[in-house]
Amino acid sequence: MMKDLDKKRLAEIGGRIRKVREESGLNLHELARLCGISAPALSLIETGKRDLRVTSLCRIAAALRVAAGDLIENREDKSRARAAGKRSGYELGDYT
Repeated sequence: MMKDLDKKRLAEIGGRIRKVREESGLNLHELARLCGISAPALSLIETGKRDLRVTSLCRIAAALRVAAGDLIENREDKSRARAAGKRSGYELGDYT
């Protein structure tokens, strides 16, 4: 069973994929053909309803000509947090 946080992450990644695809001027079927993933499966990925494998993510990123990491996380927010001097680390309280 998928946790709410996992669902949120999948939706965010799917949203970034859709945004880059649209900015690239590609429709769903064109990207599907370029990365070798069916259009229905790609649609489910973009809406966050399907978990994708690392290999699929890499194929999508290559077809969109972006780094896979750019699809996984919003790099703009990360750079803003670093610029603001926020310290990031590990919170292990939940695991001990």
